[in-house]
Amino acid sequence: MPHVADSSPLIPLYVNDGLLRPEQVGSLRHSSPHEPLDDLRRRYGHDGYLFLKGLLPREDVLKAREAYFTLLAPSGVLAPGTLPVEGVFDKDKDKLDFPGMVTGSTDGNGRPRGGRFVDLALQAHEEPWYKDEFCKHPTLHSFISKFTGWGDNTLGLTRSLLRNNTPQNKAIGVHYDQIFLRYGEDTSMTAWVPMGDIALDGGGLIYLEGGHTLGRDIETSFYDLAKETGLSEEETRNAFNKNMMSGGLLADGPKEFSEAHGRKWLTTNYEAGDVVLHTPYTIHASTINKDPNNVIRLGTDLRFVDSSRPYDRRWSNVYTFGDGV
Repeated sequence: MPHVADSSPLIPLYVNDGLLRPEQVGSLRHSSPHEPLDDLRRRYGHDGYLFLKGLLPREDVLKAREAYFTLLAPSGVLAPGTLPVEGVFDKDKDKLDFPGMVTGSTDGNGRPRGGRFVDLALQAHEEPWYKDEFCKHPTLHSFISKFTGWGDNTLGLTRSLLRNNTPQNKAIGVHYDQIFLRYGEDTSMTAWVPMGDIALDGGGLIYLEGGHTLGRDIETSFYDLAKETGLSEEETRNAFNKNMMSGGLLADGPKEFSEAHGRKWLTTNYEAGDVVLHTPYTIHASTINKDPNNVIRLGTDLRFVDSSRPYDRRWSNVYTFGDGV
């Protein structure tokens, strides 16, 4: 299947700072994992991402989704009479009691608000069906090892971010991943895996057009300035992080960021089995989940590295709240 770039979506898309204007929105290029690898590599280098349709078996993704929501069901998040695999939010509940693991509000101690819901969402990271099976899916590992040329040196980092996003709650702000992986080389690759179908307005990831070049420029300009002022490598990392917003963001609002840099946000509807690979400098965010059927958006960020090269070893442990990474 040749790559496809659809026309701009017509469905209204909301982000943390409002409604994106039609001219601020475009569509991700679709690629098939069965295309020649050299073609896919060129596309990845040019776009900063590779949106692969149906890379993973759909049934494997839905099996993991079902396990996740079966685990979270005792929190009361799911609508009565629905199946866990559907992941339908109980609209009669207060959305603020069910915040996203990363983007939600916090209590007085800095812990995410959400009680049992958040505790179970954190627990999911350690469940064998997720940590030992889904995150190490042989199809994904095999494709990345061939695509990158890393072969037997391909390593999936243990730390991952399994994010849910209940309808109408806050979305993910603007960032690129090297911000969080700065204790290693900038050679990692992220695989964002939607764990279930995500409608166009269902809170999926959005990618800034040409965002990988802008992200690299932002990183380079800061390091050049730090070098001129005589900061050590460690001081530079700490100084960069202090210049980020809370949580390591470039900005909370994608709309204003798009306006400031004159670039579109690219998106699509995602299906279980799809995977998006992106570079450590690819700038991305997400929309607010406005799914009309109250479907909870679920997806995970999996990081891969060449183990023969220096990488951020802080990512060698399962994600825990407040782990400082």
